[in-house]
Amino acid sequence: MDLRFQVAGRIVRPVHDVFEAIVDPDQLSQYFTTGGAKGRLETGATVTWDFADFPGAFPVEVVEVVPDRRIVLRWEANEEGVAPYHTTVTIELEPLGDDRTLVTIRETGWQPTQGGLDASYGNCQGWTGMLIHLQAWLEHGLRLRDGFYV
Repeated sequence: MDLRFQVAGRIVRPVHDVFEAIVDPDQLSQYFTTGGAKGRLETGATVTWDFADFPGAFPVEVVEVVPDRRIVLRWEANEEGVAPYHTTVTIELEPLGDDRTLVTIRETGWQPTQGGLDASYGNCQGWTGMLIHLQAWLEHGLRLRDGFYV
């Protein structure tokens, strides 16, 4: 069993604006990492993300960044009761014309257990929310996470 998921959404902004909203910690902290993000997403960096609803900053390894195209991250799986292991997140950006961008997020690498399946569902929900929050932030300047989870 290979546990993985993919979510996607379209943002009415040029691809570079979407890319910057993801890699820039100040912008990411506005709509996603409500507890704060530290460090720009650059190949080889390790940054920290903190969420108000899931407190405690944790490290995110930046495996690859191709400006305006792809971001690859590794972080610890949120599966309780097992030895720590990592999953891989790939964010791809595709310009669609008319200043629209398709954002596709895939995450892979969970252990083929009920706990791995449960953790993957939670992350799928989180990345779907991230896309919705990213769209609201870039298209309307809204911070939808404020008060949503806590």
